[in-house]
Amino acid sequence: MIRLNVFISVEDVNRAKVLDAAIELTAASVKEDGCIAYDIFESATRPNVLLICETWKDSEAISNHDKEAHFIKNIAILKEFSTIKVEKFEF
Repeated sequence: MIRLNVFISVEDVNRAKVLDAAIELTAASVKEDGCIAYDIFESATRPNVLLICETWKDSEAISNHDKEAHFIKNIAILKEFSTIKVEKFEF
């Protein structure tokens, strides 16, 4: 399995737009084959930080995910209006 922790830093002016894109991304991604878990969290102490925790069956599932229309659309919004840092763990 592969876990991706996607840290999203966003300025207050863009927070609603980024959060909406992350919620849409999460709702569609959790339905994909190979997706074990896909959740979004808002920091309780830093309102400008969001976290998407993804757990995938394998790298093929992630590769397929990266080609989905909902991913392409929403990741473009996240990249345009926020800063993203990804941590990857295999277990």
